[in-house]
Amino acid sequence: MQIGANSLLQEMQSLKGEISPSFAIQPNISQQVNNTSGSDFGQLLSQAVGNVSELQSASANLATRLDMGDTSVTLSDTVIAREKAGVAFEATVQVRNRLVEAYKEIMSMPV
Repeated sequence: MQIGANSLLQEMQSLKGEISPSFAIQPNISQQVNNTSGSDFGQLLSQAVGNVSELQSASANLATRLDMGDTSVTLSDTVIAREKAGVAFEATVQVRNRLVEAYKEIMSMPV
């Protein structure tokens, strides 16, 4: 059996048509920082920490609802939310570490 490029493309397009829109993966872009032109760094940092806090509270909420037996919450949703919160927290810690390193370097410069 030979698989040609055209037949493979046709098969993929037919499979794409069979998939319902409810299964389409839609990334959640709402966690991005707003337009940064002219913004204060403190405000941007505060907004980023607020986003991490929201992710952590949403994760905790899902975990609590799953523990209480809410049938509308699945284990996979809970695990994904927890991982998103964990990744966001780790990124925040890395940014903090870099800021502390930069501060120490600036403070050690001779005047």
